[in-house]
Amino acid sequence: MKKLLLLLLTLTLIFSFAACQSKPSGADPTETGNNKQNENLEGSLEDILNKIYDTAKVDDNFKAYIKDGLLVNEINNENCAYHLGKEGIEFESAIASVPEMSTSAYELDLVRVKEGADIEKIKGEIKENVDPRKWICVGVEPENVIVDNIGDVIIVIMTNENGKALHDAFLALKD
Repeated sequence: MKKLLLLLLTLTLIFSFAACQSKPSGADPTETGNNKQNENLEGSLEDILNKIYDTAKVDDNFKAYIKDGLLVNEINNENCAYHLGKEGIEFESAIASVPEMSTSAYELDLVRVKEGADIEKIKGEIKENVDPRKWICVGVEPENVIVDNIGDVIIVIMTNENGKALHDAFLALKD
C-alpha cells in the first residue's frame, strides 16, 4: 500500500512540474524581434504608443521633442502609401506619430493587422516600400528603418537617432 501511495505521489509531482513549465513560443530567444510571437499586445494603439514613449531610454532633448512636438494621425486608405509605402495594406487600425514641424526626419507607426493576416508578408511589404526620404530636405538612412512586430502589432520606426531605444521600449512591452 505504501509503495502504491509513493508511486501516486511521485506521478503527481512529475505532472505538476510538467504543467508549470513555460510553453515554447516558437521564437528563438536569441533572435532579435518577435516575428513568431503569438501573444497580442493589449490596449489601443495610442496606449501602446504612450507606453513606448514613456519607457524609451532616450536623451532629454528627444523627450522634450516627444512631449511637445509630435502629432498622432490615423493611417487610412488615403494616406497608407505615404506612411507605409504602399496602398492596399490590409490592417484593422494604424496610427502615425509624426513631428508637427522638425528639421530632422522622424516617424513612428503602429499597425494592428487583421486577425489571420500574414504578418511577415505585411512587414516585408512595408520594409521594401516605405520611403525613408519622403520629407523635404531631410531623410532617414535606409539601415535606420526598423520594421518589427509583437503579435498583431507592427511597429515602423524611421529616425537616424533614438531608433534602437524606441525599438527596445516596444520589445519590452511583451514582458
